[in-house]
Amino acid sequence: MLKKDRVSYILQRLQKQYPNPPIPLDHTDTYTLLVAVLLSAQCTDERVNKVTPALWKLADNPFDMAQRKVEDIQLIIRPCGLSPKKSKAISKLSKILVGKHNGEVPKDMELLEELPGVGHKTAGVVMAQAFNVPAFPVDTHIHRLAQRWGLTNGRNVNQTEKDLKRLFPEERWNKLHLQIIYWAREFCSASSCDGRVCEICTTCYPNRKHPKIALKP
Repeated sequence: MLKKDRVSYILQRLQKQYPNPPIPLDHTDTYTLLVAVLLSAQCTDERVNKVTPALWKLADNPFDMAQRKVEDIQLIIRPCGLSPKKSKAISKLSKILVGKHNGEVPKDMELLEELPGVGHKTAGVVMAQAFNVPAFPVDTHIHRLAQRWGLTNGRNVNQTEKDLKRLFPEERWNKLHLQIIYWAREFCSASSCDGRVCEICTTCYPNRKHPKIALKP
């Protein structure tokens, strides 16, 4: 199967499986989405969703969060891992939002990336899911599947992002980002598929004889 044929099939198959993929992180507005995405680094969405209700009770907006002690934030988010670093980032970014952006999360990729704890992927998720601006944030799931499906040879998520943006239409980026993540979790995880098991892998590469070892980002 040629790459263009794989791209077409993947688009169709994922759209059929997940026509309207929900945002997996519970949130009420752009600010709570930003904080939830920050917390999801090296942590499952499920765990984040269990932790954030208590965090929102402490503070669910940057004005209130900026007034809270870092230690109080850290105590709540400890189950998410990296709590010392994440709690400081949440406190600092909240103060910056209040001081520089009138308490609003900026609708700008570069301004988002300037916030403490907000890297390129986190900023991309917020742009896509909160502002509906085309973005293709690549996490480890997407990086792994893009290699298994022969869409990139990228050794890092930045190269994988560039390759996927070239292959897929811009109007599909935001939904496709979520669709691939859901497929990875349900059918093509690191443990359940080695490039020769799930339907998309076997359709794209029906004659693959050996496991496809994805390069780690």
